[in-house]
Amino acid sequence: TLYRPYHLSHHRHTQQAEDPDLILSAPFPITKQSFWRKMRRDILGITGYQRRLEFFRMEMGDSPSRWQRVKNLFAAEKYFFLSNLAILAVTAAAGVWWAYFVLWLLPLLTWYQVISRVRNIAEHAVVGHNDDRLRNTRTTLTNWVMRMVLAPYWVNYHLEHHLFVFTPCWKLPAAHRMLMAQGFGPRMELAQGYLAVLRKAVSKPHDGPKHGKTGDQRKHAALI
Repeated sequence: TLYRPYHLSHHRHTQQAEDPDLILSAPFPITKQSFWRKMRRDILGITGYQRRLEFFRMEMGDSPSRWQRVKNLFAAEKYFFLSNLAILAVTAAAGVWWAYFVLWLLPLLTWYQVISRVRNIAEHAVVGHNDDRLRNTRTTLTNWVMRMVLAPYWVNYHLEHHLFVFTPCWKLPAAHRMLMAQGFGPRMELAQGYLAVLRKAVSKPHDGPKHGKTGDQRKHAALI
């Protein structure tokens, strides 16, 4: 309910000033040092922890009543809370309660943050032309191993997803082949693997001055 309007707005205004996801791609290219700082925060769970807290704060609102803020949070997250409680109950009943923490919460706060960042970079960072629908979104061509690790459900075909937004994910490879067969390949933003994209994304030679940012800007920079 909350995500769909946001996501459709991203599709409608891709890489334009009104794009709610523009802030994810606008800082690139960055330096290697900045990239590895982000990776460390991701794999250590710092990013995941900060993001969840920020979501919770937004959902709680600014009511002066603590009870009202708790009610707001439960209303927004009730299905998340209840489904996670069910997962914990099932794993506990099976005698492997630890699996909930080791195989679900830990990856959610660590590895998931890493692959989300890499995919965000690959999809829209350092693209060829922000005003060209064939160049402001990227498809990353890669092998089945990397797809299994980084891009399940064919999400590496992101350009095709933007062009044909209602196409089921399993038909995105066919959409890609259709575009190539019709001669659109040279006009499309394509990358041969995620490493090729990351090399472009970390091509900035040095960090800019650290002064001049507000507290909120520094906080947001830490999250992204």
